[in-house]
Amino acid sequence: MTVDGTLCAMDKRSLEHIAGRFREAEQRTEILRQELAAAIRQADVDGLAQKDICEATGYTRQQVRRIVLAGNAETAGES
Repeated sequence: MTVDGTLCAMDKRSLEHIAGRFREAEQRTEILRQELAAAIRQADVDGLAQKDICEATGYTRQQVRRIVLAGNAETAGES
């Protein structure tokens, strides 16, 4: 564990606790990543300029194109 940013002695239980918190954070991150991708696709459908999507998300134009195209491929696969 840390005290004022300084790493203290680490026992197995403490390590398991931190590892568990990390795994939970990874799961939350994946859920948020999917939500953001869906929001980007919706913004594209709604006609929001790619430039504005990039500015709002911090993603490059190429990243936005890939996300939108991946959504189109998923939609095509459902038909």
